[in-house]
This record gives sequence, structure tokens and C-alpha cells, in this order.
Amino acid sequence: MIATTIFLMAYLVGAIPFGYLVGRARGVDLFAVGSGNIGATNTGRVLGRPFGALVFAFDFLKGALPVAIIEPLARFWNVESLQPSDLLCVGAATCAFLGHLFPIFLGFRGGKGVATGAGAAVVLVPIPAAIALGTWALAVLATRMVSVGSIAALLALVGARLVFKLDPFADKNWLVTAFCIAGSLVVIAKHRSNLSRLWHGNENRVGDGSQRQLALRMLHLLAVGFWFGSGTFFVFVATVPIFDSFADVVKKQPDSRTANLRIVPDGTPEQQRDRLASGLAGAAVGPVFPKFFALSAICAWVALWTASAWNRGAVGRWRFRLCALASTGVAVGWPLSIYVSELRLLRYANEPAVAQVASEAFGSWHVASLLLSMTVSILTGVILLLAAKMTSDERDLQPAGSC
Repeated sequence: MIATTIFLMAYLVGAIPFGYLVGRARGVDLFAVGSGNIGATNTGRVLGRPFGALVFAFDFLKGALPVAIIEPLARFWNVESLQPSDLLCVGAATCAFLGHLFPIFLGFRGGKGVATGAGAAVVLVPIPAAIALGTWALAVLATRMVSVGSIAALLALVGARLVFKLDPFADKNWLVTAFCIAGSLVVIAKHRSNLSRLWHGNENRVGDGSQRQLALRMLHLLAVGFWFGSGTFFVFVATVPIFDSFADVVKKQPDSRTANLRIVPDGTPEQQRDRLASGLAGAAVGPVFPKFFALSAICAWVALWTASAWNRGAVGRWRFRLCALASTGVAVGWPLSIYVSELRLLRYANEPAVAQVASEAFGSWHVASLLLSMTVSILTGVILLLAAKMTSDERDLQPAGSC
């Protein structure tokens, strides 16, 4: 009974129709105007952006608060049967989410679940939720369509959960993963009318203006600048000196760089010294790869969305194509770098057969990884050069409003 009461409370919190109540307070029935939805988007379209932001905040909290407080409530009431804790949190998120979609107070006619689902996701999966919210803002800014931003955010949420969570379908992870996937599918299904309008090219758009265009240019320049600068520094400036430095350390040790300790016994063959230098350099560079590719992926994502806003004219189309090509290089290069790092370690395995196979494969895959990274750096350099056109060609500053 206590467990049922806890989840029922989460449902009733989610069922509070803030959009409908705000509309009624302003003398408007949101079911009868605009898109006929009681969510933040239609509220903002009908009553103005401040009211839309207010409804979004309340709907967001409807999803976040039940998930955040359910574990303390369960401990207070000694509900030991609801374990593990993921069962509590996902149960509260699901009930609040369903309350928003099917509120008992309005005859089970509710909103589309974007804001409430976002609130629940922020508590359940903070990093994927942050990526999803950033994607939503980028997509809306680039396309001027909230529906595109919502769908893109859902795809980003699921993708980030699957990519960044180790073994997302393991026993201790599958409940949260299932909520992300199932909730996203439900929200996309609730957007079927928007998808139909998108297909026919008559979807509603938010307003345009000089501030939006300025924000797009700033984001694009920052993303491409960081992308080109980090890639060029890591590939062309930092990597080679790191490997040369370790080779010099092994050759001249002991000295101050080894704290005056001898790390290689006298009489060690030159070949083993070279292997040690390479292994130490790989150990130093290896931890940098995940952070480097994570930064590259973020920059690529921002650059691609912002470039899509100017996907017209010769310069705009080429900018978007090059961003897409360079982003594909990052998507391929990230897992490839992980594989190369694994081969680098396996070259020194205790089993001779394993070490030989890894050594034979390492050379070609390492070269492929380097060439791919160099290609991406060159592409981002060209994209950065094309960014100069954004401030000189006024025709290129008229966003197409579509991806």
C-alpha cells in the first residue's frame, strides 16, 4: 500500500496541468487555440514567451521532483521491497511522465511529455540529459522548429545513454536505459502531427531575428575554432614531441626527468629500450584520446547544426557538407583510436602469439588513425576559412530554417 501510494503521488504531481491552468488564468482555453496542446510551446505561442517559459519550468519540475525525493520518502516509510533504487526512481519517473501525458484532471488529455520527461531525465541520467538539452537548443536555434529540437534531443538522449554508459543493458542499468528508450518513443509518437507537418513542409516556426543569427554565427565560429585548434595541436604539435621526449628519457636516464633513478638496467638491448620508450609514450597519450574525441564530438555536433541553418547557396552547401564529412571522421576515428590503443598494449603481451598478431596489425591501423585525424584537421581548417564568408556575404546570412 505504501509503495502504491508513493507512485500514485508521483502520477498526481505529473498530472497537474500547469499549461491549462495558466491559460485559464489568462482567459484562454489552450485546447481550442494554436496547436491545441497544453504544453510550453503552444502556451508561449498563444500567451507569449514568458508564460511559455513559466509552463516549461513547472512541467520540468513535475518530472524532476518526484524522482529526486522518492528515495528519501521510501526510506522514511521503510519501504524495503522497492529495491534496487533504480526501481524507485524509474517508477517515479514513469508515473510522473504518464501523469503529464494522461492527466486524470483533464479526462486523460495531456501534453506531449517533453518538459516533464526532460526533468526526469536530468535526475536519472544527468550527462545524457545535458547533451539532449544542448541538442534541443541547437536544433531549435538552427531550424526555428521546436518539434525538430524535441525529436533531435530524444535521439541524442538515447544515443548518449548507449554510448557513454558502460554496458547499458546490464542488470543494474537496463531499467534506466529502458525508460530512456521507451519514453523517447512515446514522445515521438505524440509528435506524429508535427512529423506530418514536417513532411509536408508547413510546420510551425518560432520567430527569426538578428540576435538569433548572431548567436548562430558565434556558436559556429567557437565550435569550429576549438575543433580546428585542438585537432591541429594534438595531431601536428603535441604527439610527435611526446614520443620523442620519452625516447630521449630512456636513452639518457638516469637524470632529473626520472628523479635520478635508473629505469633501464645497463646492458639492455636497444630494441627493448625503444619498446619501453614507445610504451611509456603510449601510456601518456592514451588517456588524452577519450577527452580529445569527446571535445571533437561536441564541436562537430555544434558546427553541424549551426551550419545547417545556412544550408543554401554554394558556400552554405559546401560548409554543411564539409561539416558532415568531418563529423563522420570523428565518429569513425573515436572507436578506431580505442582499437589502436588496445593493439598498442597487446604488442607487449606475455603470450608471444598475441603480441605478434597485435604488432602486425598495429602499424597499419595506427597509420590509418593518423591519416584520418589529419584529414579531419584539414577539413576543419577549410570550414574555418569558409566561416569568414559568413560575415561578408549578406545573402549567406539568411538561414534556410531547415536541416
